[in-house]
Amino acid sequence: MYEWFKFFHLAAGIVWLGGMALVILALRPVATARMAPPERLALMSGVLTRFFAMVWISIALILATGFWMLSMSDMKLAPKGWHAMSGLGLLMCLIFAHIWFAPFRRLKAAVANSDWPAAGKALGQIHPLVLTNFALGWLAVLAVIVWR
Repeated sequence: MYEWFKFFHLAAGIVWLGGMALVILALRPVATARMAPPERLALMSGVLTRFFAMVWISIALILATGFWMLSMSDMKLAPKGWHAMSGLGLLMCLIFAHIWFAPFRRLKAAVANSDWPAAGKALGQIHPLVLTNFALGWLAVLAVIVWR
C-alpha cells in the first residue's frame, strides 16, 4: 500500500514540476519571440487554465499521500529531508494559491476584456512566482534525496 501512495505522490510532483519546466523553458520563450501580445496572452491564459487545473489535482494528491506516508512513520525518526520537503511543499502550495487567486484571476479577466496591458502585467507577476516554485520544487527533491 505504501508503494502506491509513494507512486501517486511522485507522479503528482512530476506533473507539477514537469509542467513548470515546459512553460518556463519552452512555451513562454517561443510564444514571447513569435507571437503578438493579444495572441500570446490568450494562449498563455488558456494553457495556464488547463495546467493550473492539473496543479490543483497534483496538490491534492501530494498533500493526501504525503500526510498519509508521514503518518505511517515516527516523525522523530524521519529523515531531515522529509521535514524540509514538507515545509518547502507547503510553501509551494501557498505560492500557487496566491498565483491562482490574485494574478491569474486578473490575467483571465484582462484577456476576457481584451485589456492587453493589464493581461501582460498579470502574466509578468505570475512568471517570477512560478520560477520561485520551480526552484523550491527542485530544492525539495534535493532535500529528500540528499538529507538523511
